Amino acid sequence: MPRKLLDRLDEWKSRFGPAGDGQLERLLSRIARHRVRDPQSLIRLHETLLFLRAYPPSEEVARLADQILFSFADRIGDDLEPFEAPEVSGIGGTSLTAVFSYEVARRLAARYPQSVEIAWDRYDEADRMGNVVCRFLPMLKEDYPVEAHVPFQEWIARAHRSGVTDLEWLLQQLATLPVEMRALLFESMQAPLTWRMGALRVARSRLRLPVRSLYLHREPLLRRGDVSLERELDAAPLPIRRLGRPEARRILDVILDTSAMRYRELYGFSHPEEARVFHAAAGRGVDIYFFGVPPEWRLPLRAYHGGMFFKNGVPAGYVELLSLFERAEVGFNLYYTFREGESAWIYARLLRLFRQVLGVTCFSVDPYQIGHENPEAVDSGAFWFYRKLGFRATNPDVARLVEHEEARMRQTPGYRSSRRTLERLANGYILYEMRGTESGDWDHFRIRALAQKLQSDAAALRMPGPVARAKKLGAESQYLRLMQRDTRLRAAFLKWGSARQGQGVLIKPKPSVDPDDLLSREQSALVKKAESERREGKYATLARLHQMLDRKR
Repeated sequence: MPRKLLDRLDEWKSRFGPAGDGQLERLLSRIARHRVRDPQSLIRLHETLLFLRAYPPSEEVARLADQILFSFADRIGDDLEPFEAPEVSGIGGTSLTAVFSYEVARRLAARYPQSVEIAWDRYDEADRMGNVVCRFLPMLKEDYPVEAHVPFQEWIARAHRSGVTDLEWLLQQLATLPVEMRALLFESMQAPLTWRMGALRVARSRLRLPVRSLYLHREPLLRRGDVSLERELDAAPLPIRRLGRPEARRILDVILDTSAMRYRELYGFSHPEEARVFHAAAGRGVDIYFFGVPPEWRLPLRAYHGGMFFKNGVPAGYVELLSLFERAEVGFNLYYTFREGESAWIYARLLRLFRQVLGVTCFSVDPYQIGHENPEAVDSGAFWFYRKLGFRATNPDVARLVEHEEARMRQTPGYRSSRRTLERLANGYILYEMRGTESGDWDHFRIRALAQKLQSDAAALRMPGPVARAKKLGAESQYLRLMQRDTRLRAAFLKWGSARQGQGVLIKPKPSVDPDDLLSREQSALVKKAESERREGKYATLARLHQMLDRKR
């Protein structure tokens, strides 16, 4: 395909206007007849088509985009490695390899038994399997403890009948053990799994939720300057409905699949509360599905909620909230493909929804989201995305740097912060407080400080009966509402979470990020290893890092 055709198609991502001239439709029809051989051109074509399917100016554009996307598995050649990068993984006809948690592996293998298998050719630490497999194959003890290069694949293949994959057999054996041991043993093996997309409907090229009608974009998209977070948070409630069990199960499967093919594992996606899954119609073709976690998986203090949002039926990103009293820590991820879309509007609408459902009035974003040990966030200028929506820095040194940068922006039109400056801007949390929220109360709060205080002094935690019952048995939204009414408990938790252990004074602001916010040494080492592997076109460590960071958030 001539590059100029791809360039022309890409231009349409910002050329929205009155429908009827048919230029884009004719271009798509022409592109459908061309064969693309180069993997990078195929990737570019796929992502542009998917964007236009999510933001179509006409129904015919959506139909033509789907026509090409649904046949993408037939366009992929033999070189699959470029398609494994997290930015583009999940395209029809490709495959991906990652180390998944037990829960994700179990659910994927149950639904796609012939498409998910142990990646023996990429299993560099197969000896980790020895102590686990010996539980199910006693004669393996004649081999594993004393011989080098034990052929675990051969042992497992000989243990099961034809038609059963090695992964299926392993999961079947684990299912005979007590529940609490299954995940521990499976994850101790760190076995990589390969997921072949083929022509599966779950591949990104084909995955769509049914919608009654498409939202057509015949005018320019909403940009950050068009969005007022203050106005959104004060707006009327969004329509919400609770899903029945069958629909909830289908949606949760879609969410887990979508996340896994992006090398992502969120706590709530692996452990969703199936009985309480909700849908919110956000407008402009955006549907939000959200839920908490069941009592046995709940955090001791914070309420957990996660969700995924869809644009005209196409998965567009996810959100995760950890809430305590009126404060919510928000993790927001818009998939790479759609970052030229209506990002700010979608984010504002998500905060409006959770303000409505949870009663939270203070929104917090952690340093990773804005660039700390996150090159992608630095490259995208994530700090300024939040700042221009009204967030403020809690670190005084960062706040002064913000003032300096904003003054330069006023004096020099077109000025952009340097990469080094963006990294410095990520040294601390940022907050958005609604009108009426006491400014500064949460500036120095760290959940780890509070949890460690309560761990060392269990008598300090005297959770009121109704609050404790709501945490254990009710909806976590109810738990939050009850906590928000308890001013004495709030004051105590704020004091313990914002003061040095054993002291009643607030921690003095530091010029750099708090140690609690830093990645562990293991994670830092993974960052370096992932960057090195990425230059060679390998992504296993990067996938593991993504999963670890998602669990951290």
